[in-house]
Amino acid sequence: MNIQNLFSDKKVNTGRQVELDIAKGLAIVFMIFVHVITILEYFNADLSSNYLFVFDNVLGRPYAAVIFMFCMGVGIVYSRHSQWNTMIKRGVKLYLLGILVNFFEFVLPYYLVLFLALVSLPFEGYAEALLFVVDILAFAGITFVLMGILKKFNFSNKKLIIVAVVLSLIGTFLRFTDFGDPAVNLVAGNLIGTDFTAFPLFNWFIIPIAGYIWGQYFIRVKDKREFFKFWPILLIVSALYFFISSKLWGGVFSEDIVFYYYLNTLDAIFCIINAHAVIGLCYRLIKFIPDSIIKIFTILSTNINNIYIAQWFFIPITIIVIIYFVKDIVFNDFLAAIISIIMLIVSTLVALGYKKLRNQLKNRKC
Repeated sequence: MNIQNLFSDKKVNTGRQVELDIAKGLAIVFMIFVHVITILEYFNADLSSNYLFVFDNVLGRPYAAVIFMFCMGVGIVYSRHSQWNTMIKRGVKLYLLGILVNFFEFVLPYYLVLFLALVSLPFEGYAEALLFVVDILAFAGITFVLMGILKKFNFSNKKLIIVAVVLSLIGTFLRFTDFGDPAVNLVAGNLIGTDFTAFPLFNWFIIPIAGYIWGQYFIRVKDKREFFKFWPILLIVSALYFFISSKLWGGVFSEDIVFYYYLNTLDAIFCIINAHAVIGLCYRLIKFIPDSIIKIFTILSTNINNIYIAQWFFIPITIIVIIYFVKDIVFNDFLAAIISIIMLIVSTLVALGYKKLRNQLKNRKC
């Protein structure tokens, strides 16, 4: 098919898109697995190198957070609430939710561990500062604010790309900057890679922008099979790049996770290529997946933000309680996987319960 005939002038793929639900569903699953590993490694963990590499270095990085951010950009295209002022309000809300998540992820577990006298955690002395770490929700919040501002001034796709690339290049050259003051590092960490920063705006803004522009084409695709035709090649090429770059000069699969947190522009480009390939793979998997499983992915995708918040409440607390009652426990691959699956189920049920309660309260007000 001629590329000019591949896209319709009108929106074709409206409503829920199953391949996006599968991609987002897998992303939250992988994130929960990697977050369990993150907490376990503070304690008595004996995880194999293979388990760590697969779930921490690989699945937990370009196939998790990157997909989350890319689909966040795609979601703006599909949203009925994409007005510039609505996006800014949503961004502020997400940023505040990010601070709430940091409380459950860092501050509460820190003081609970101290109270129970279990171990000495690595961030002793500045646990409160971690309340303002720029994690994925905080990044999403800042991103929505910036995109709202750019939308207010009617930035074209071309200008959005220029802004995203320029910010990425700045983030690449300024990453690992240390201002010599934890407070300054925390504030600057919203923009560039400094201490206590996971997803600085400059380095990662290019991912949701790519998703936003990609979504504008995806929603008009007349033949998805043709659109995703090269997904196997792109999936292999991007994976090869991730492996080679991580071995030679530090990349998203690197043992040093900050190379992933502060990804450079070339890393980001291959992450975008990989995101298209992953969604293409999910599209091809649809005909092999039973409807019941697809329904589960849809639930995970629809509630991804609430599941993300809930899992950070349950993962640290659950692990700390286990250690308190079973003091000599050693967390191996099997136990880590079991805890991850349980956290996924519990977090999803809590997210669904919250959604049901919120809808009931809305109906009462009406």
